[in-house]
Amino acid sequence: MTAFRTVSHHGSLTVVIVGAGAMGREWMRTAHENPDVELVGVADLSEDAARSSLAEVGLAGVATGTDGVDLALALGADALIDVTIPAAHHAVTMKALNAGLPVLGEKPAAATVAEALSLAAAAEATGELFVVSQSRRYNAGLFSLRHLVGSIGRVGLVDVGFYRDPRFGGFREEMAHPLLLDMAIHPFDGARFLLGVEPVSVTCDEFNPVWSPFAGDAAAAVDFRMSDGSRFLYNASWASPGLQTSWNGEWRVSGEAGTVLWNGDDEPVSSVTSGSSVAPVPPGDSIAGSLADFVLALRTGTAPFGEVHENIMSLVMVEAAVIASERGAQVEIDEILTAAHREAIAAEKDAGAAAVLRSWTSVRDALSAGGPAPLTST
Repeated sequence: MTAFRTVSHHGSLTVVIVGAGAMGREWMRTAHENPDVELVGVADLSEDAARSSLAEVGLAGVATGTDGVDLALALGADALIDVTIPAAHHAVTMKALNAGLPVLGEKPAAATVAEALSLAAAAEATGELFVVSQSRRYNAGLFSLRHLVGSIGRVGLVDVGFYRDPRFGGFREEMAHPLLLDMAIHPFDGARFLLGVEPVSVTCDEFNPVWSPFAGDAAAAVDFRMSDGSRFLYNASWASPGLQTSWNGEWRVSGEAGTVLWNGDDEPVSSVTSGSSVAPVPPGDSIAGSLADFVLALRTGTAPFGEVHENIMSLVMVEAAVIASERGAQVEIDEILTAAHREAIAAEKDAGAAAVLRSWTSVRDALSAGGPAPLTST
């Protein structure tokens, strides 16, 4: 496992947030509400936007700037929270890691799998922790679902139905693959969390209902074959008015001894009595859970959910599903990993990350073995 530096001082973890949009403001509130965190800076390409967002959230005495890494270094901050657009994730995180700053970033890890592999390699080379906030993992219902699934024996099928009718406006309604690229990573990551196994291949059929407000395909039927022989099916639409599902989708998990159902909002139910054991609970809900887990990791060296090596396969599932849809044929996951690895090596400009990338003889093995282990700072 890759070692990462922990924070040894006993005060609050001081953080700088990069990105002052709507999600940036959510992170400001979340950081402010966490008693183990002190928000010391907010950066945005528009410093006026950073100041305005802080005022809207009601926070005073927080420094602002236009470059998050430079601001964090000037303030002596412990860590960076990257809430920039996906296209900026690679540049911001690479600079932060090389500056000695651990990073908690919004999903996806990067705009492409190749860029995400570059960042995993940089985390290894620098010894800094990079965590992707896969916030929907921190859902008490999903934790309970996982707990109940342990009582139904070998799982053969996970079936998720997701049907909503949002009206976003803006870029999502112009995207080529809006549902897969913007939403599907949540259930894909949830299935990996639930099963504890990885995808092997995928088929995908995308389409767009004639009444859809989206320019790209807003519906999809996706079928993943997993490494233990189980199947993960995702049938979803962003153009389904009336009787809509939870934003978490509706889950049906079928095992050799029974079935577990979760409607995405309430407690899941099982056909099998699970005994008296109590399901574990997340350290917080949504991004509050991500932040709490990040702080715990930096304090104790405990491996967090979303560490970049562990997280990348969820992004791979999205990219593979898109390619399978475009080809109209089954796609092997290892094909995606191999192509992304070649692309990452060819594009890498950071010497440390390049050396790590070239050392990987199997990307799948590197991702499974490259997760974090503690390296306490002095």
